[in-house]
Amino acid sequence: MKHHLSFDDFLKDSLKNPKIKAEYDKLQPEFALIDALIKSRAKNNMTQRQLANKMGTKQSVISRLEIGRANPTLSFLKRLAKALNSKLEIRFSQ
Repeated sequence: MKHHLSFDDFLKDSLKNPKIKAEYDKLQPEFALIDALIKSRAKNNMTQRQLANKMGTKQSVISRLEIGRANPTLSFLKRLAKALNSKLEIRFSQ
């Protein structure tokens, strides 16, 4: 029987490679946005379609955002936060 590697284990192992880690680190803001969106949507017990309807957009727009194939505007993020009953916070950290 084959042993299946969990994503967390795969990621941990992959990030040992300096080139992969450098590219992963470059994408950290995108990953953080996707993670926050999915967690907030789940916390609100909303499907992608329900969120899209509340925002006046299409489910496919939410899907593309959640898989990292969208570059949302600040205006869109504000609408997203409002639809999720959340506060949008953007910050720079050292």
